[in-house]
Amino acid sequence: MHHDHNHDAHAHGPGCEHDHAGHDHAEQGHDHAEQGSHDHAHAGHGHHGHSHAPASFGRAFAVGIALNTLLVVAQFGVGAWAHSTALLADAVHNLGDVLGLAFAWLAAHLGQRGPTERRTYGWGRSSILAALANATVLLIGTGAITVEAVQRLLNPAPVAGPLVMMVAALGILVNGGVALMFMRGREKDLNIKGAFMHMAADAGVSAGVVVAAAIITFTGALWLDPAASLAISAVIVVGSWGLLRDATALAMDAVPPGIDTAAVRSRLLALPGVTEVHDLHIWALSTTSTAATAHLVTGVEAAGLVPQACTLLRTEFGISHCTFQLESPDLAERCALRPEHVV
Repeated sequence: MHHDHNHDAHAHGPGCEHDHAGHDHAEQGHDHAEQGSHDHAHAGHGHHGHSHAPASFGRAFAVGIALNTLLVVAQFGVGAWAHSTALLADAVHNLGDVLGLAFAWLAAHLGQRGPTERRTYGWGRSSILAALANATVLLIGTGAITVEAVQRLLNPAPVAGPLVMMVAALGILVNGGVALMFMRGREKDLNIKGAFMHMAADAGVSAGVVVAAAIITFTGALWLDPAASLAISAVIVVGSWGLLRDATALAMDAVPPGIDTAAVRSRLLALPGVTEVHDLHIWALSTTSTAATAHLVTGVEAAGLVPQACTLLRTEFGISHCTFQLESPDLAERCALRPEHVV
């Protein structure tokens, strides 16, 4: 399947008009002609770093969501009956698992939808919105548990230690089992790796609740239960705050973590014939795919420069969607987007 797109002169701001005969778009698997007619061979369309959950992990998501939902219900019920804020905190954590898995599954499904006339980048950014929603829900729930734990520290209440141990142990089995379901895909898919690490960490949190309940059972140290819930809440806040910060930054088109803009500029300047790089922008299309655009100033014949630049950014920085505009030094002098402060 081929798509031919014919472009006329395209204005990029006052005083910076660019003929698309020199405006080349290139990606992995894309061959973009330089005469304004862009031929896309979609059979070879691949995005390095743009990973969606494969269909084979649909069952893992479904099982993980179902088991964790049952676990959350059990932990909330038993935690309230047994007066265990630690178990309630673990229930909130596992509720975050349910939401996180559901959002990740939905985002992976939406991310597989192709672009449309209205959504030219597709639905990839839904994964960023899912991360924002997940972090927000976790922080709100953790705040409620923290208030309850502080009150319980001031007024200790009896805790049904053995029952809490049993339900928390169930959390180890559920989270550990779901983590194993994602284990085989963690090396190739960042989304699957994230699910694996989250579930494995939650199994560790449940183990901490078991230990606290055991100590309470044998020593009667009731303060350990709210103390354990505060420790779990702290773990949730640290993880959720980082998630909220990163997701908000990506939603605001910040450069994704792990990519150094100065290094990208330096490597592009090192390409043969390139004398200047301006209007460089790097942003996230989703939590797993990154895009970049830039104007490359060159005074020599550079027929292969754009594919070379795209390969460079894909292999060295994991930037899969690249758009470069070639400019002569004279045209660069008149480009309104040349100053660093102009967007």
